[in-house]
Amino acid sequence: MASKKSKGAMWIIMALLILGLGGFGATSFTGSVSRVATVEGKPVRIDSYSRELQNQMNQLGQQMGQAMTFEQAQAFGLPEGVLARLVSNRALDAEADRLGLSVGDGTLRDQILQIQAFQGPDGSFSRDSYTFALDNAGLTEEEFESDLRAETARSILQAAVVSATEMPATYSDTLVAFLAETRQVSMIRMGVDQLDAPIPDPTEQELRAFYEENIDDYTAPEKKRITYALLSPDALVDTVPVDDSAIRQVYEDRIDQFEQPERRLVERLPFVDEAAAQAARDQIEAGETDFETLVEDRGLTLNDVDLGDVSRDDLGTAAETVFEANSGAIVGPVDSDLGPALFRVNGVLAATSVDYGTASLMIREELAADAARRAVQAQAEPAEDLLAGGATLEDLAAETEMELGTVDWYPGLSEGIAAYADFEDAATALSSDDYPEILQLDDGGIYAMRLDEVLPPAPEPFEDVAERVADNWEAAQTDDALTEKAQAIIDRVEAGETLEDAATDMGLTVMVEPQVTRNGAVLGTPRGFNAEVFEMEEGALTVSQGFGAVILARLDAITPPAEDDPRATELRQQVTAQVSNALSQEIYSAYMTDVRNSKDVRIDQDALNAIHAQFR
Repeated sequence: MASKKSKGAMWIIMALLILGLGGFGATSFTGSVSRVATVEGKPVRIDSYSRELQNQMNQLGQQMGQAMTFEQAQAFGLPEGVLARLVSNRALDAEADRLGLSVGDGTLRDQILQIQAFQGPDGSFSRDSYTFALDNAGLTEEEFESDLRAETARSILQAAVVSATEMPATYSDTLVAFLAETRQVSMIRMGVDQLDAPIPDPTEQELRAFYEENIDDYTAPEKKRITYALLSPDALVDTVPVDDSAIRQVYEDRIDQFEQPERRLVERLPFVDEAAAQAARDQIEAGETDFETLVEDRGLTLNDVDLGDVSRDDLGTAAETVFEANSGAIVGPVDSDLGPALFRVNGVLAATSVDYGTASLMIREELAADAARRAVQAQAEPAEDLLAGGATLEDLAAETEMELGTVDWYPGLSEGIAAYADFEDAATALSSDDYPEILQLDDGGIYAMRLDEVLPPAPEPFEDVAERVADNWEAAQTDDALTEKAQAIIDRVEAGETLEDAATDMGLTVMVEPQVTRNGAVLGTPRGFNAEVFEMEEGALTVSQGFGAVILARLDAITPPAEDDPRATELRQQVTAQVSNALSQEIYSAYMTDVRNSKDVRIDQDALNAIHAQFR
């Protein structure tokens, strides 16, 4: 176990080493000072620190899509993180020395020979490549081999700490029992159809009382009153000219789209010879197999044999046979580019022909939309200049084709300009300190906006929400009536009747869910139903409301996972691996902290400052 982990750690180190050597051209530092820190007298070299810091900045810069400045690196804590890792590594090196761990010359040689960066064109070790790579990395052979020897010994120490760390079986079994056990539940689902009598129509007084009792449900959120100037392509699409010759050219370029021959949706399964193909066809006709099974038996998928929609020209000599077949038919063997094959026809697509008159209307709309977007973009810079010169949104609407509007915006509003995701993002960040500027919409439109005021949360007038109040009142009354009915069943069960007898007497049906899982969901039940069931004791009853219904549930049985259940076995393996890995990491982290704290660490802040100055 330890040997395997040690070897795995070794290859990780090799990969990191090659990656480090790949960062040729990193900032070079020279001078009389050669180290940024020492740990028990072992140096953390300036070139190691600068190279690792440069690599980290490059990697994070790639993720950001731009070069990272040193100030940004400091904000992310990269310098501190790099120094901490290098100091920790040196502390482990010192601990390895104390324990007498070392790597022989033969092992070191074998590792160097395996590093791809040191290999020549023929794949074997090249002294020239070795020297060239180390020179570009700013390392001498002595430094590199010393580092590699230390890293190898360090990996052995690390593997020794984390190897053979495994949670006790009792812990895993307990977790698996908790996660994999199931419940059998009997349920009665009652909806509007199970009401003993219809809900009477409410009076206005009842609705107003309900409105007041649930005023939070009818309180509008905080809103931003925003004035905006907008120019969308739709506003210009009817005004931009479209050249008829351009329409004709697009039609001719896309003639294959408007004039399509008859086609078929086809799958093709080729065979080595006609005898094999005929034998497969005979099996299908005899009902001994089907097309899907033949495909699977060949180690293929339906995607592998799918030709999509094809014309006669695409099928060559097989065209006549395939095109005479109806949808769903299997034909063949017939010759194909890949030899004798069976074809399955999945669909018949009739020939299509769109005349120029019809096609030109569609093309005109497309070209007009493109021209309108370009026209809008052409007005973006002049509009920006007007705003920069002190123009208001009202001035912008008066002097350009942009239209002035106002919206009381809040998160989730999806009407008008608020339907644009770009607008929602900008409106969320908009403050009274922001000056209007030209912004882009995803359809090519432009807009500018201004925050006029923030409207605090306020109840919506009863008249505006009366219909919603009535619907909510009816739903609440229905839930109450059905809950009373469920309670009546519970009372009868507690008095000695069975749930099944009480349900039958009331014209209700008991449904049984034999395997309710902890993290699953039962169709037609509200959120949290499964969690509630797993808190119940056997025989207990509970009432839940949701999805326009009331559910009365009884817990019938608690079923632990079977020992031979393959799902439980797989879950046990996953849990053991995950928990053991987490434990290994925690043990190693504690060990690393203890090792570092026990060593004499000296940081040369002047050297660090000098390096950081060259990064700026």
